[in-house]
Amino acid sequence: MAQVTTTTRPAQTCTVRVPAKINLQLSVGPPRPDGYHDIVSVFHAVSLFDEVTVSHADRTSISVSGEGGSPVGSGGSFPRSNSSGGSGGSSPRSNSSGGSGGSSPRSNTVVPLGPANLAVQAAVALARATGRRGRTATGVRIEIRKRIPVAAGLAGGSADAAAALVACNELWRTGLSVSELSEIGASLGSDVPFALVGGTAVGLGRGEQLTRALVTGSYHWVLAFGVSGLATPDVYATCDRLRAVRAGGGPGPADVPAPALNAELMGALRSGDPAAVGPLLGNDLQPAALSLQPLLRRALAAGREHGALGAIVSGSGPTCAFLAGDADEASDLAVAITGAGVCRAVVQVSGPVPGASLVESGAAT
Repeated sequence: MAQVTTTTRPAQTCTVRVPAKINLQLSVGPPRPDGYHDIVSVFHAVSLFDEVTVSHADRTSISVSGEGGSPVGSGGSFPRSNSSGGSGGSSPRSNSSGGSGGSSPRSNTVVPLGPANLAVQAAVALARATGRRGRTATGVRIEIRKRIPVAAGLAGGSADAAAALVACNELWRTGLSVSELSEIGASLGSDVPFALVGGTAVGLGRGEQLTRALVTGSYHWVLAFGVSGLATPDVYATCDRLRAVRAGGGPGPADVPAPALNAELMGALRSGDPAAVGPLLGNDLQPAALSLQPLLRRALAAGREHGALGAIVSGSGPTCAFLAGDADEASDLAVAITGAGVCRAVVQVSGPVPGASLVESGAAT
């Protein structure tokens, strides 16, 4: 759950930590008239975090280090008046920001450093929603330290937007509730509301309509990162194309069933038994991701071969998530997948974890 404080002493800097997400279930309906897809998603926040620090500034600027960061010494600075577009972080076909910080529909593994960045858009949107006017009132320096890969199906861009909302809400003492921040976040990307609350939750609509899920215990995962990113709009478009091919023509809305929650999966999550959860993981976008990056088949097979209880492409991919029985098994699995040479990097995580949370607020003296 996003941490929102109510103290009155002004802060000079605020740092927020925000987790990646994986999808334990992702069911995708037919395209809607507006180009989006209705989905049913079981979101699960895991212990892979970005950190976003904001501070007062005369004009807005942004810098990114770590995953997707630009060369040392580079950054983006621009007049606040040019930072519009806070309501459009995602393509109509993508249902989310795609974890790329609001980048173009083409696969891109570098986080943008200008108005296209979702964290910048989040700051702009919050300023507008709370009536802040003028460069001195809305200027902010944003520093993102990324561990969540870009365009990886882990909602890294949405996570950074959520962190920026929480951080600026604290920095500017705007006093918005988590619910109010979520409403702003939903206009930026479908995954932003979940990044604010974290835990495990069921998402409906575009994924922004959340209901907290009852989950027992912790789950241990190994995440295998793809060699290159996948753009979320491309994956949704490929999903539609593959469905059309399977149907022998162009399926209309009636040819693709409405997405439905897997009640058996929800029961397994309540039981706290990873062996029951693993076989029930599901993702309608997985065939599309495998079509676009066939190497992912080898990664999934390697995980299963080395004892994963469940193996799935997370979201739009290309990250593969492998469920283990406990932390020791996850450690062994991470070593085995690394040795198989089927991915760029491997990380061991656990979940569920809280959403965007304030970790430091430097008060004025």
